[in-house]
Amino acid sequence: MRTLGTLGTWRTVLVLSLSLVVVAAQPREFRWAGDAEGGAPYVEADPSHPDQVIGFDVEVAGLLARAFGQVPRFVNITFYQLDQSIARGDAEIGLSGVEDTSTRRATFALSVPYYRFREVLSVRDADAARFRTLSDLRGRRVGTLAGTIAYEILLNAERAYGLQAVSYEDDVHPYSDLIIGRVDAVLLDNILAERRQRTEPGFTIQPQSVAVGQYVGMFALANASERNRANDVLRAGMRDGALEGIFRKWGVWNNDQPALYARVLAGEDIPPVVIEDPALGQATSITAISHWEAARRYFPSLLRASLITIILSCLSMALAIALGMLIALGRIYGSRILRLALVAYVELIRGTPILLQLFVLYYGIAAAIRLPAFIAALLGLALNYAAYESEIYRSALEAVSIGQIEAARTLGLSERQVLGLVRGPQAFRLALAPMTNDFVAMLKDSSLVSVLTVLELTKQTQIFATNLGSWVVPGLLCAALYLAMSLPLAALARRLERRWKATPA
Repeated sequence: MRTLGTLGTWRTVLVLSLSLVVVAAQPREFRWAGDAEGGAPYVEADPSHPDQVIGFDVEVAGLLARAFGQVPRFVNITFYQLDQSIARGDAEIGLSGVEDTSTRRATFALSVPYYRFREVLSVRDADAARFRTLSDLRGRRVGTLAGTIAYEILLNAERAYGLQAVSYEDDVHPYSDLIIGRVDAVLLDNILAERRQRTEPGFTIQPQSVAVGQYVGMFALANASERNRANDVLRAGMRDGALEGIFRKWGVWNNDQPALYARVLAGEDIPPVVIEDPALGQATSITAISHWEAARRYFPSLLRASLITIILSCLSMALAIALGMLIALGRIYGSRILRLALVAYVELIRGTPILLQLFVLYYGIAAAIRLPAFIAALLGLALNYAAYESEIYRSALEAVSIGQIEAARTLGLSERQVLGLVRGPQAFRLALAPMTNDFVAMLKDSSLVSVLTVLELTKQTQIFATNLGSWVVPGLLCAALYLAMSLPLAALARRLERRWKATPA
């Protein structure tokens, strides 16, 4: 038995040793982060194999991984969270059309630039002759991606030319809104504009660029040594034509790239962005000032966004309460057909995401009804919360004692009087606490309307944090403003509850 036990022990040791050897022999993974929703030619799901990604940044990541003797592994990160994810170590490098900015230079170890892009203005074909530059768009709406160089340029253009910057969460809807007339122009990278023009004709890309910038790889500051290795690989790719081959394959190689590569190989210090229009100044950076000074500069914009949030939430809640009461009354007093229709509405709304409902209202029905962004946001929130409010009111109405209702009827009160004098007031007391909770929830859910280009508090905070390169101060300010809006409401509700508890029923 002892011999068998010894053999078993040695067998176990041998298996574990072989396992360790196999694991050690496996090449290390080179984790790189990008956003597959950004689409080609950067990163997108392969139509033939949806579980894989393709794009020129995918191939740049592969070039780096092979040079490092590692296997590339894609980590899908939302574009707006790339900076935070790289800083916390979710991946070694961020590659997804990452722009070279002064903020990123101060907070990350950036690679040498590997692609030069131009910020270009796109307008409808019919407006191509009159909207050639940003200065021609005074009083007009111009769309772009939030948190980008283009957005910072438009903020400067707001002050210089009086146009209105409209921020989007993706690069598809700015151009679709341009074609149907929701915005008058779009400012974005030439790669994005040219790609969209191939699939959605109807707009013109103006030949004069607004600014010139570069794409870079983004490493955490602690990974500066790995950044240096990546720089060697990228420079080698510039010399031997590997990078040119990648960009030609994806149809984005142009005459800007040889000049960029010559400067990189010569060791020149290339500025992150050059704006062509002197009236717009150069790319703004708030990393050179303290966080509190940056907060002082941004606080007025946060207050304006808070005002939008509270107005939107109050109007939406008022409409949701009115609709919710009608739905609840219809389900209690209505005909069988009406009750079935209202139940179907409530279950449909509660069973589908509010984001989907917002997209349908703003984009899905745009061909038939072109709702303004604020109206679509108001209706979306109201219609969604009306379904939940109706359940609160229905349960509160049904919680009133049947004895009181029958007593009121015995006294000769009509059904309308029973509802208005007996059932309704008692139900309202029961519904007050969950109503208050729903309003606080709506204040927070209003952050979702940023997908419809409504610049509310959370979206403005995200822009502030992206430009600052940190979420600490912006997050604290945002939380304080939300608390300032929600706590007084909760205090008022508690006061009403105490008063009504002291009042005999």
